Amino acid sequence: MFCFYFFRSLLCMETAMGRIPDNVPNDFSKIRIENSHLTELPRGSFSKVTALASLWLNFNDITLMNIKSLEGLANLTELRLQGNKLRSVPWTAFQDTPNLNILDLKLNRLDVLPESALRQLPGLTYLDLSFNQLTVISRDVFLNWPLINTQERKGRKEASGGEANVVLALHDNPWLCDCRLKGFVEFIKTISPPLILMNSYLKCTGPISRAGKFFHEVGLKTCMKPEASASETNMTVSLGDKVTLQCLVKARPEPSIHWSYNLKTIKGFTVSETRMDDETIRSQMVIPSLHLADRGVYTCFANNFIGNSSISFLINIKSFNTSSSGGTAMSRPPFPLASADENVYIDIRISKQTVYGITLEWYAATDNPAETWFTIHLGKYHSDKKELTYIGPGINTYEVNDLLPVSKYEVCVTLKNQTPRAGQCIVFLTGSDISQLEQREKFIHIIVIMCAMVLAVPVGMYACTTDTRCKFSYLDRCTEQCKRRRRQEKTLRTNGERQGTFDSLQAASEEGLCCDSEEVMMKRRSSQDKNNHKGRAQDPQETNIGAKLY
Repeated sequence: MFCFYFFRSLLCMETAMGRIPDNVPNDFSKIRIENSHLTELPRGSFSKVTALASLWLNFNDITLMNIKSLEGLANLTELRLQGNKLRSVPWTAFQDTPNLNILDLKLNRLDVLPESALRQLPGLTYLDLSFNQLTVISRDVFLNWPLINTQERKGRKEASGGEANVVLALHDNPWLCDCRLKGFVEFIKTISPPLILMNSYLKCTGPISRAGKFFHEVGLKTCMKPEASASETNMTVSLGDKVTLQCLVKARPEPSIHWSYNLKTIKGFTVSETRMDDETIRSQMVIPSLHLADRGVYTCFANNFIGNSSISFLINIKSFNTSSSGGTAMSRPPFPLASADENVYIDIRISKQTVYGITLEWYAATDNPAETWFTIHLGKYHSDKKELTYIGPGINTYEVNDLLPVSKYEVCVTLKNQTPRAGQCIVFLTGSDISQLEQREKFIHIIVIMCAMVLAVPVGMYACTTDTRCKFSYLDRCTEQCKRRRRQEKTLRTNGERQGTFDSLQAASEEGLCCDSEEVMMKRRSSQDKNNHKGRAQDPQETNIGAKLY
């Protein structure tokens, strides 16, 4: 751990300074501060060191770089920020460094490189962005690089003869090789001197189908918005049947797919996705047993950054009445439909409640409980929109865990196709979302307040109060023991004997001790009263002083 000056240079290695030193002479040309726990580069960090040409700040903890942190460094030619924690760089900050040739940002956490990032670096000949978190960048980033742009206009052959080499390091980033990287991959494949790639074997990290492949092994296509399709979109099925809806989505890059029912997000049904090829995904939604409430319009939505697409499915339910034309009767539903006029008593209660949900229990007095279906109506209090959940026979509990904290809800339990009636609903309020840390802090505050209250009570008062209580408690117990002993002796004289067991001996000993103690206390109290009376007659002034001291 040292920091010293030599030959117009400052060298600080493994120090705990934590910030840029203020007293650096303005004629220093080189500053190297490494492993010194720097966390940011504030505005004008080195503005007074106008002769600075080389700045090394490697292996610190720099997370923030002010847009004016390089102010006053017009002579700076080398900037190394390797091994820090930068997630982004204010690229317009390099307007103050027009002569910068070397920029080292290796081993940081950069995940975005704007198209205009290199426009402010006309003389840059060395750029190291390896070992960062870059996944997708545009080739326009490098086409906007002034030095590359100039060489492109002059032509490769002419540039290779007179211009200096330009070194670029991009390896060991988690490249996502989909259509968004198409232009960049093509740019890498065409790189040739004077532009030199430090490591030309760039490797894909995703998607899974291309993970581990090198850039020269993949062929990427142009991006396209999703196209959703289906072989059958209008279905008529029977109650209780299993229904599978299938949606095929073709898109580049991979889209996000979700299903909705009557424009509401679907819960409870099984949804799965299967990749058919590099750009086609099959999404399936399964309804295990179709109910009356399940009929309607289902929609498959797909979207990516290019656009979105959707396709709808209409599900109808076959009538189970005999047709008027003499056709055969359709299948009956798997559950009995309750009459709208049927009134069944349902006892409902909340057996468990948490911050985000409840556990509901109910009992219904029905004639045929093995075939009775129920409907759970759950929603915000005073809201007309309620989420319906159908519960099969033999089930009398329901649990929900995705409610909002500190919110008022209403839950009702009815027969299968009935609306809620009086006595079938409960209104409840979810709890407060207080973390365990907050609870612990409140508990600590309570303990601190209690300790402060205890410490605020004088020790003498506490001891006196405790001693007085003990004496009164002891006298009361002894008096009770003596009374009990006299009653037992009277009983034993009547019976003519007393048992000589260990318990009786122990009780007798304790009672005797109490009675003796009581007699002694009475004698002592009488003696103290006499002495006090004499003391008052002899020296009243001394007695008053003693009372005050006590």
